[in-house]
Amino acid sequence: MRPVLPPGLQPGDTIAIIHPAGPVRDEEGFVQGVQILRDFGLHIRCELPPKGSGPDYLAADDHWRLAELHRLWADEEVKALIAARGGYGCLRLINRLDWDFLRARPKWLLGFSDLTVLLNGISARTGFVTLHSPMISTLARADRLSYERFREVLAGEFRPCERPAGLEILRGGFGQGRLLGGNLTTFCHLLGTPWQPQTEGCILFLEDTAEPLYKLDRMLTHLACCGLLERLSGLILGRFDPGHDDRLEILRLNEQIWQRVLELTTAATYPVWGGFPVGHQQENFALPIGMEARMNSLSGILTFLPHTCASP
Repeated sequence: MRPVLPPGLQPGDTIAIIHPAGPVRDEEGFVQGVQILRDFGLHIRCELPPKGSGPDYLAADDHWRLAELHRLWADEEVKALIAARGGYGCLRLINRLDWDFLRARPKWLLGFSDLTVLLNGISARTGFVTLHSPMISTLARADRLSYERFREVLAGEFRPCERPAGLEILRGGFGQGRLLGGNLTTFCHLLGTPWQPQTEGCILFLEDTAEPLYKLDRMLTHLACCGLLERLSGLILGRFDPGHDDRLEILRLNEQIWQRVLELTTAATYPVWGGFPVGHQQENFALPIGMEARMNSLSGILTFLPHTCASP
């Protein structure tokens, strides 16, 4: 099945803010993110969750969050849904989604972190390309290149990612396949569920934040033991950070992760890149999950192939 590419957003289109995971903690960042979308010329649809309707680590109870997603997906004026923030909560919703309902209404879904559950699950079950990208609460702190790529991709433009600063070619070669992945911790939570992604022939990208090295090692080893790293077309490691922006400590952590990944994939021949600008820090390039992409290790360019997608 060819992936379905929802149409890009134009000034005057409506984008809806959803709360499928945790509550908004950074109200100033949320307001700034909303204003950025308005500066794009987009209309905003947003309903704030009722306070106290669920545990304090969720934006609202499961019923409200699920109903919000379905209601806004049904709204014909809404062209895209973007998460307010991540945290936790998407795993509690995915088994209650109405797949036939969603499949009949192609729209963009945007977010990252805990949204890894919905981005990969909805893409797999509906065939829609989803967008791993900054969310409302993180838009204002995205660096210039991430901001520009977000704006371009939202409008339906998929320029190649020219070799980004800090990219390391850990294993050379060429690879082509559908993009999937996201947050490593959340991705591992899908293992053994009906929503476990099928990685064979795909380009997998992974990132994480505020996890110690031994936990990252454990999760990567878990993926390898499940066979999910065996028959990839390529592997892209994003930015891993210890929960703060100490650049030296971040560099050391990433180098240790790179070494462990190469150990786990010794028998593989596909390309492996490290330090790609996707993750929880300022550098977070928008990546279309479900779309074919090509890795060229000679140039360090990641090329997207929207022509391989079908129109809604």
